[in-house]
Amino acid sequence: MKVLSSWSIRPGCVKEAVSRYMAGEGAPIAGVTVLGRWYKTDGSIAWAVYETDDPALLFEQASKWADLLDVSHSLVVEDAEIAPGLKRIFGK
Repeated sequence: MKVLSSWSIRPGCVKEAVSRYMAGEGAPIAGVTVLGRWYKTDGSIAWAVYETDDPALLFEQASKWADLLDVSHSLVVEDAEIAPGLKRIFGK
């Protein structure tokens, strides 16, 4: 499954968040693959798309950063995955 994650650094936590990230702690845990990461140019928010078969791993990963980041995860699907359902509902 693919998951869209967004996060923002809490006020006063930038130095520690950058320090952890630069030390390699931003790498995904085993069982989670990063498909891409994007950062707002003002540094206020970032997004990633992860792939995993175990959503509990994303909870674990977010928990490691809970003291520094506000994290949100959303399960996402691609156009090709929703097309059959749309066809059944709308008949086109």
